[in-house]
Amino acid sequence: MKHFLIYTNKHKDKELCTTMHICNYLEEKGQRVSVKIEAADWKDRASQEKEADIPTDVDCMLVLGGDGTVLQAARETKALHIPIIGVNLGTLGYMTQIELVNLEEALDRLIAGDYEQECRMMLNGRILLQSGEQKEGWALNDIVIARSGSLQIIRFRIYVNGQFLNNYNADGVIVTTPTGSTGYNLSAGGPIIEPKAELIMLTPICPHTLNQRSIVLSSQDVIEIEIFEGKEGQIQTVEASFDGNHTIALSAGDRIRIVKSQESAEFIQLNRESFLEVLHKKMRES
Repeated sequence: MKHFLIYTNKHKDKELCTTMHICNYLEEKGQRVSVKIEAADWKDRASQEKEADIPTDVDCMLVLGGDGTVLQAARETKALHIPIIGVNLGTLGYMTQIELVNLEEALDRLIAGDYEQECRMMLNGRILLQSGEQKEGWALNDIVIARSGSLQIIRFRIYVNGQFLNNYNADGVIVTTPTGSTGYNLSAGGPIIEPKAELIMLTPICPHTLNQRSIVLSSQDVIEIEIFEGKEGQIQTVEASFDGNHTIALSAGDRIRIVKSQESAEFIQLNRESFLEVLHKKMRES
């Protein structure tokens, strides 16, 4: 590697001490370094859905922050296919591999090319509003359709490849990638999927019935979710959330069409443990 991009969440590295340390270390090793500071405000982050101010010749992107910063960086650089590795400045950091205690060792391995690389699928959601307006967003983890107002049941209908699947009365539904299967999907009772797999999973959130469970679909399937009116014609306050960040409001009659994105996220793996080994450890700890 010759050109590194440091993508920093300034909320996590307020004085940019870690950013500058990495920058100086890499430059001393003869590497070229660029720096991008992520917007600190969530509203500004939600608008960053394209690769603004990012060089196209970057060999590796070091993302400083937590899982949310990694997800934001993946969405923002989805068309550039820059290999990503996270430096944990958050708490748990499931998607970050580098801890500060072994930072310089990890940087040396990256410079030497001592790593593996894997591709993760993403989702694209295109919203079709009754007004005729269209909006869209991308997600590495999940797209969640959920209530945004009072405690109310959401009524919606799901189609797969144009064929009616089912009506749902629930608190919402999670449409997730394999990467996102260990997130909100898992908390909602959905299964864990090997992250390099190419599948799309539907998991209802607190469905008001006993026979509705997660459904695993092909990555080639087209999913459409239509929002109904609430009971007795009540107006439903619903929103589509992309990786828990970018949100778009929905109302009765609106639809969202979800497919596998043409873009993907490339991740650098320094950890030699297999997914099953990591899963085994997590299950023993729980």
